[in-house]
Amino acid sequence: METLHAVIGTEGQDIGWLQMSFRATLIFVLGVLIVRFAATRAFGKWSALDIILAVIVGSNLSRALTGSAPFLPTVIATILLVALHGLLAMAAARWSWLSTLTKGSSITLVRDGQMDESAMRHAGIGQGDLRMALRAAGHADLDRVKSASLERNGDISVIGE
Repeated sequence: METLHAVIGTEGQDIGWLQMSFRATLIFVLGVLIVRFAATRAFGKWSALDIILAVIVGSNLSRALTGSAPFLPTVIATILLVALHGLLAMAAARWSWLSTLTKGSSITLVRDGQMDESAMRHAGIGQGDLRMALRAAGHADLDRVKSASLERNGDISVIGE
């Protein structure tokens, strides 16, 4: 441990350019590994849980880089958070109630060509947003839309007649 501290410095100590460079290299490698192993879940679709994880990971890695927090405990805590996130993702895939709790559920915005104004207000989707999503899906006429839903990942899916 003393060798590591000699190379990267310790918390509260002025860190020189060489120690900062070593820290930056270690944090970069750790960040790449985290993104590589957590990429599908944490940095792909960006659920609320994923965004929180990304913010915390970024914050922890920056604190470890600058020396405002002890390096090894901060890195270990970051790895633990990523592992917990992965376990929660696996559990959510197994139990639908947990999936709904952590990721939300889809909201039907259009049924048989009729907009559900209440559902749209609840989801924070305006008519312009909905019409843009319909056009992007190749549907210019609302009457030809069987259903449109705001999915858990924020996309609007459209099923035509």
